[in-house]
Amino acid sequence: MTRKLALLGSVACLLVSAGSALADDLPVRKAGLWEMKMARSGSAMPEMTMQHCTDESVDKEMANNVSPMAKQICSKQDVKKTVTGYISDSECSVAGINTTSHAEISGDFNSAYTVKTSSHAQGGAAGTAGRDTSMTLEAKWLGACKPDQKPGDIVMPGGFKMNIRDVDKLKALLPK
Repeated sequence: MTRKLALLGSVACLLVSAGSALADDLPVRKAGLWEMKMARSGSAMPEMTMQHCTDESVDKEMANNVSPMAKQICSKQDVKKTVTGYISDSECSVAGINTTSHAEISGDFNSAYTVKTSSHAQGGAAGTAGRDTSMTLEAKWLGACKPDQKPGDIVMPGGFKMNIRDVDKLKALLPK
């Protein structure tokens, strides 16, 4: 159960960091099955690979559901278009932990894209001294979703499956 919560927490962090940018600024991904490899440094979380079945309505719903959550916890959310993609800078606070993040997003959202994020976190119950982490998400389009998948389904490592449309269930599992 702890592993599932850690995986869900990672997905939540990913969605909040990228979701605020999804709202109006990033193009919608091509419908179908996307493989997403996430590697983090400065964290105990191992590299993980997920598969996400999506369509235009799911990407828009993700933006609409995550963006309000990000607006509640983030005092700054800036997204800028660049020659090679997008840059996002944010300042967020959850459970007394203040996090400053910088993300560089490149790719075409039809076949592959990459998100490189660096962040600095400070605070928390133990008064954590600053901790720096970086994450790289590499996503590639695999084709049509599998016959047993519906838009919104995410298959996590170990076969754990959830649907992003159940974001309220995800929120309930995260620490307050």
